[in-house]
Amino acid sequence: MPNRLATQNSPYLRQHADNPVDWYPWGAEALKLAREADKPILLSIGYSACHWCHVMAHESFEDPEVAAEMNRHYVNIKVDREERPDLDHIYQTAHAMLTQRSGGWPLTLFLMPDGTPFFGGTYFPKRARHGMAGFLDLLPRVAAAYRDKRGEIAQQNAALLEALSRTLPAPAGAQELKRSPLDAAVREFAQVFDDVHGGIGQAPKFPHPFELAFCLRRHALDGGELGLSITRLTLARMAEGGIYDQLGGGFCRYSVDPYWSIPHFEKMLYDNAALIALYSDAWLVTHQPLFENTVRGIASWVMREMQSPAGGYYSSLDADSEHEEGKYYVWTREEVKGLLSAEEYAVVEPHYGLDGAPNFEGATAEGGERAPHIGDATPERDAGVSNTRSPASSSRADPPSGVPRPTLRGAHWHLRVMKPLEVIARRLDSPVAECEARLASARAKLLAARERRVRPGRDDKVLTSWNAMMVRGLARAARVFGEEAWLVSARRALEFIRATLWRDGRLYATSKDGVAHLNAYLDDHAFLLDALLELMQCEFREDDLRFARDLSELLLEQFEDPAAGGFFFVSHDHEKLIHRAKPGHDNATPAGNGIAAFALQRLGHLIGEPRYLAAAERALRLFYAPLERQPSGFVSLATALDENLSPPQTVIVRGEAGVLVEWQRALATRYRPDTLVIAIPAGQTGLPPVLDKAAPARGVNAWICRGVTCLPPSNDLTDLERTLSAGRDLE
Repeated sequence: MPNRLATQNSPYLRQHADNPVDWYPWGAEALKLAREADKPILLSIGYSACHWCHVMAHESFEDPEVAAEMNRHYVNIKVDREERPDLDHIYQTAHAMLTQRSGGWPLTLFLMPDGTPFFGGTYFPKRARHGMAGFLDLLPRVAAAYRDKRGEIAQQNAALLEALSRTLPAPAGAQELKRSPLDAAVREFAQVFDDVHGGIGQAPKFPHPFELAFCLRRHALDGGELGLSITRLTLARMAEGGIYDQLGGGFCRYSVDPYWSIPHFEKMLYDNAALIALYSDAWLVTHQPLFENTVRGIASWVMREMQSPAGGYYSSLDADSEHEEGKYYVWTREEVKGLLSAEEYAVVEPHYGLDGAPNFEGATAEGGERAPHIGDATPERDAGVSNTRSPASSSRADPPSGVPRPTLRGAHWHLRVMKPLEVIARRLDSPVAECEARLASARAKLLAARERRVRPGRDDKVLTSWNAMMVRGLARAARVFGEEAWLVSARRALEFIRATLWRDGRLYATSKDGVAHLNAYLDDHAFLLDALLELMQCEFREDDLRFARDLSELLLEQFEDPAAGGFFFVSHDHEKLIHRAKPGHDNATPAGNGIAAFALQRLGHLIGEPRYLAAAERALRLFYAPLERQPSGFVSLATALDENLSPPQTVIVRGEAGVLVEWQRALATRYRPDTLVIAIPAGQTGLPPVLDKAAPARGVNAWICRGVTCLPPSNDLTDLERTLSAGRDLE
């Protein structure tokens, strides 16, 4: 008989509805039961696309013996970390304090009835192995500690709550905001940059799109080559690697090896949202065809596989198919050869490394499982590579160590670029264009064959924050490449948010099958405001501006700390938890405080609203001390700091609609990260004074402004471009 999770909206919670575990969702009922029954809480936090969450579910939560122990000793609560990032943030932080180790998912914590954790870990196997405690042995021992060691636990809990309170930034003094963290951040990235294979940090390698975007921004604004070198090499190696789906487009979450070859195969909406914007900007700087192709691949994947009929974007694709990670994506040589013509295979075999050793093959591991083997082969380049310097460790949470990942038996390849087409064309004595055509035909055949396989699961809930990121990313790409279909897709997602997740002046965090619930978090409001600013640069709509103002007011009313400054992660009327976080450090997504400060500043300058500028500066002053100590961990706040010290310039273009589009398109061909372009058709009324410029009777006029200070209007596009390139100071 299904448990209480069967009625939940979250696909991840529903995955556990048939477990023999007596699961509860997080809520008043479970917490009250723990208090009244004087039982500890077993809290398990995960998400739908998480491979190790599935492993622990199959080993333990589906096992009647384990379930009986869980039900006997605990009130068991399952949480989808994507629906409840507030809980995940608190308990990941508490786990790190309790264990002195990085966290991850599944997160397994044992709580007192008041919600304070006293013991925990991440993945536990059913039986002890590879130096890890067995879950079945652990359950009665932790329950006994709860009964017998209340005094010690109480002392530990008091210390833990005190430590959590100290994670809040101290109220700011009157220190001067300086630009030194901007330069220091790029230097810190350079120290951990892998200058052979690209990437910030060592394996497991994460894309770090916001850090790379910061490096590209610094190159554009300061002229240094270091930021460009870090970004260009990393993006090229990632796009050629196995972390990128060479057939279907889109990026997986991270690579387990230094070469970007073998990923954990889950595909997350937020990663691809950030990367499509970053690759678009990198293309503007470099004009590398690889970067444009990558943007088109991400856009194709998102619109084909991740957009719901109602318009919202789904959350993720699973790592597993048929209970095996990567099975959907990998190939045998015989499979590929049988699907392609001889001419196509002659290109595909060397291009994707099928003429070398398998890269998804391993020796039999304990229990008959097979672990993937990552070969020593690296992609062939025109120039040899001899530097093997090891970069410093990643800041992201590692997967469980010492445990074999199940995978396919026999020799398999996960496709990644091993030899450039130019090298192959020389070997085959064929034009590069002919090799490109053969590769395109082969990829289409392989993708069609792959789509007949059992597909990975898809988490089809719609998250406001991640949708906002993809709206921004697709809108940015549409503006760069002039692709109307991408803008239409982004608009559909925004319309879904407004119709489903925005009700009676309140934003909600998540929706499944059209049912919205859970009060939205800081990230939802801040990321959506940022997305609206990008959409308004694609096409100005008064409704978007009004929505942006509504969100800004909510940020100030519901999230800002009026005493110390900065923004709490949850609203003032959120349920009371053991800690109320005010995050400033960037993680897999940027810090809500950084994006809130950045977007509020931009909107404040755009419409001349000093309250937004003041709130942004209060946040920057609150976080300036940690930003100064570790700038590479706070790049979203560093970007906001940059625009506090040197306000962005706004190009306001007004005139005839047809000519307006031509000017917009021309202005989008240059990467100017400190510039907003707002094109408003003649006849538009009800504008704020800063934007309310007189449109000419014919043609177009354009004003370059910083805040309320503007240069005289220009009606010549060449002259306008010359002025923008000269960087004339308006202050």
